[in-house]
Amino acid sequence: MKGIEYALVAALALAALISFGPRIARAELLSVGQQAPDFHTQMVTADGVKDVSLADFRGKKVVLYFYPKDFTPGCTKEACAFRDGYAKYDQAGIALLGCSVDSADKHQAFIKKYGLPFPLLLDPDKKIAKEYGVANGIPLLGLDSRITYVIGEDGKILKVFKDIDPSSHAAQVLKDLGVAQTSAK
Repeated sequence: MKGIEYALVAALALAALISFGPRIARAELLSVGQQAPDFHTQMVTADGVKDVSLADFRGKKVVLYFYPKDFTPGCTKEACAFRDGYAKYDQAGIALLGCSVDSADKHQAFIKKYGLPFPLLLDPDKKIAKEYGVANGIPLLGLDSRITYVIGEDGKILKVFKDIDPSSHAAQVLKDLGVAQTSAK
């Protein structure tokens, strides 16, 4: 009986810690019209890793989507939906970047397995996620929120997507940006 009592006490203590423990401070999401914080990191493609900053995309619209983790069901659906609509983004001159806490090796495996034609940003220290207000969206796991920003040619936030359905989000972004659904095959 002592083993059951110990397990019960441990479970209650853990629940109390989760419920009443210290809260992880989160920055506010950026708002439409704000200047998007520049970032300096590395981007991963099927071919390798290279340095990148937001400033490299000045003069182009950028869709920067944050997601919790490579290879999870929702994140895979979202990435594949962006993959399937990628030609439309490319034809419209819109840069597409994904960002999560995963390593370069994990990003590269994810890109290769699902044929993702766009780069994924490295953010192991969550510096980018913190600047964009998406860090610790899933506090118990230390993962980022699923948030997408559209950044204008001038570096200002044009749109913020908060309530995201991973399977239809990529098409919704295109629609909201006025990109014709029939512009690419």
